[in-house]
Amino acid sequence: MTRLLQGINASPGMAIAPILIYRDSQPVIEETTITDADAEIERLQAALRETRAELEKLRDSVKTKLGEEKAEIFEGHLMILEDPDLIDAVMEAIQNESVNAEYAVHTASSSFIEVLKQMDDEYLRERAADVRDVSGKLIGRLSGVTQTDLSQLTEPCIIIANDLAPSDTAKLDMGVVKGFITEIGSRTSHSAIMARSLGIPAIVGVGALSDDIQTGALALLDATNGTVTIEPSEEQHRDFIGKKEQYDQQQAELAKWVNRPSLSSDGHRVELAANIGKLEDVQKALDNGAEAIGLFRTEFLYMGRNSLPTEDEQFASYKYVLEKMNGKPVVIRTLDIGGDKELPYMELPKEANPFLGQRALRLCLERPELFRTQLRALLRASSYGNLKIMFPMIAVLSELRDAKALLEEERTKLLAEGIAVSDTIEIGMMVEIPAAAVSADLFAKEVDFFSIGTNDLIQYTMAADRMNETVSYLYQPCNPSVLRLVRIVVEAARKEGKWVGMCGEMAGDEAAIPLLLGLGLHEFSMSASSILSARAQIGELSYERWSQLAEQALTMATQDEIQDFVRSQS
Repeated sequence: MTRLLQGINASPGMAIAPILIYRDSQPVIEETTITDADAEIERLQAALRETRAELEKLRDSVKTKLGEEKAEIFEGHLMILEDPDLIDAVMEAIQNESVNAEYAVHTASSSFIEVLKQMDDEYLRERAADVRDVSGKLIGRLSGVTQTDLSQLTEPCIIIANDLAPSDTAKLDMGVVKGFITEIGSRTSHSAIMARSLGIPAIVGVGALSDDIQTGALALLDATNGTVTIEPSEEQHRDFIGKKEQYDQQQAELAKWVNRPSLSSDGHRVELAANIGKLEDVQKALDNGAEAIGLFRTEFLYMGRNSLPTEDEQFASYKYVLEKMNGKPVVIRTLDIGGDKELPYMELPKEANPFLGQRALRLCLERPELFRTQLRALLRASSYGNLKIMFPMIAVLSELRDAKALLEEERTKLLAEGIAVSDTIEIGMMVEIPAAAVSADLFAKEVDFFSIGTNDLIQYTMAADRMNETVSYLYQPCNPSVLRLVRIVVEAARKEGKWVGMCGEMAGDEAAIPLLLGLGLHEFSMSASSILSARAQIGELSYERWSQLAEQALTMATQDEIQDFVRSQS
C-alpha cells in the first residue's frame, strides 16, 4: 500500500532506492547493587578508554573523508566523554549508591539530556543527541552489546531510523546510501549538518512510523519539499523520475550563477552574502558564490568548551575568515550569548524571560573585560581583510555609544602598543528590536550600516516565541507590521547614505525576496546553499517594478494577502 510521509528538509536532493529500516541495538539497562565500588570504577575506566579509542578512530576517518572541520563534531564527542561533571556524577552514583556502571551512566546522562532539551536555544537542544550518542556508546561497551555498523552496507538503500547519530551519518557510504529519513530531528541537528556536508538527501522529523513499513519497500525521497512516497504506484514512480531529472538539470543550471554578479533584470546591484557559524562554513560560502560574509556568529567560538576562548584564539579565527574571503566584506557580530544560549562555565543567572533578559550586547557591557578581549581580537585581525563589526541586541542609543567607546579605547591601546589596526573598519548594528527599528533615523547618524535580524525582530514584533509551537502561526515574515519596520529602517539609512543588510532567515525566503528587493535592501545574507537560487531569482526581477509593487503590498492587511499578491506578480 502506498504511504506518503511529510517531514523537514534537512539536506536537499532527490533519491530512489529500497528502504532499510535501521533500529540501533540498545542494551537493556537494569539497576543492580554492587559490592565492590573500586572494581566497578575500574570497569568504567576501561570502557571509557575503549570508547575514547573508538571515537578517535572515527574522528580520524572523518578527517580523511570530509576534512578537519567536519571532524570537529567528534572532538566535541570526546569532550563530552571527558566532561568532569558527567564523569563525576557517574562515579558518585557508583560509590554512594552502589549501583552498576551501566545504570550510573544512564541516569547521569539522562539528567544532562533533559537539561539540554529544555533549553530555548535550538542549537543547544540539539546537543542532547550528542550526549545520547556518546553515552550509548559507553553503555554498549560496558554491557557488551555491539551496534550495527552502517559502513558495511553493500546494496543501494534509503535508511529510515528514529534518529541517526553523527557517528552513524559519518559512516555512510555515499555510493550505497542514497538518502535517509528520521522520525525526529531538525535542520540544526548534527546528523542534518553531516548530511549537507556529504551532499546526501535527507528528511527529518517525519514522526513515528507504523510497524508495517518494511525493509526492502521502494521509496521516493524528495528532500526539496520534505516528502517520502513508500511503495509508489507505477505512475508515481514514473512522474518522480521525470521530476528528479528536472531537479538535476536545475542544479546544473544554478551552478552557472556562482561567479555572476547579483543583478536584477534591470541592472540594479545587490550583494548576496552568507551566514556562518564556524570556520569550515567559509569554503562552502565561497563555493556557492557568496560575495561577502553577512553574519559571522561568534558565539560558536565560545560553545563546546570549558572556558572562554583567549584573545589569541579569537584573533586566529577572525584572521582566518578575513584572509579566506580575500578582501570581500566580512561582518562579524560580537558575542550574542546569555539567557537562552548558556555557557556553563560563565555561570549566567537563570532568567524567567531569557529572550528579554541580559543577553548579547547587554551582557557584554555588564562584563566589559569579556567584551574587551573580543574587541581586541577583532581589531588585531582587521588588517588582514575587509572587516565590519556589528553589535547585536541594541534597544537604546546609550548601548551603541557605550560599545563604540569601548572599541575606541581598545583601538587606542593597540595602536600605543604598536599593533596595526585598520582605519577602514565599518561599525554597524543589528536591528532586531522594534524600538531600534522605529528609531532607525536616530541610530543611522551613528553607525555605518544596519543588518536586520528578522528571526528576533519578528518574534518581538508579534510577541510570539518562535520556539513555541502553539503560537507558531504568528511567526509571519511577510506580515505588514514586519515589512513596514523593514521599510522604516531602509529609508532611515538611505537618508544618511548608509547601507542596510538582512541576516535573518527571511533574507533567503523566496516569497520575501521580491519585496525586499523592492524596498531597497542592499545586502541579503543567508545560508550558503540558498545563495545561487536567490541570485537566479533576483536576476529575473525588475527592481523598478518591484519598488512600486512593494509599496502596494504594504497597503494590504494580512500576510496571506501579501504572499498571494507576490505569487500573482512573479
